Amino acid sequence: MFEQAAFPVQNEQGFQQLSSRIEAAFAPNRADLFLAQVAGKKLRIRQFEEILAKGLLGKDAPELYSALPMSDQSLIREKFLARIEKVPNDLRQRFLKLYAYY
Repeated sequence: MFEQAAFPVQNEQGFQQLSSRIEAAFAPNRADLFLAQVAGKKLRIRQFEEILAKGLLGKDAPELYSALPMSDQSLIREKFLARIEKVPNDLRQRFLKLYAYY
């Protein structure tokens, strides 16, 4: 059985800022808008670095992310990928192209 490795967060402030932006983007009243923005940029939902680069998590998100050490970047990326899997099925069906593997 897979068990996630427990790495301590090194840059707590930057990690928390990005983490809160991810949670805000996928809040129940905002998730459809965020997914529509991702679709509008012709990105897939798992393209985390590209989503950051396009400013969809805030204009300063790329700088916050690049300031994090590699281990914190990995944790943020993993948090984002875990969060996109918790999107309700009705939204996932509506934005099926974002989730599709092709």
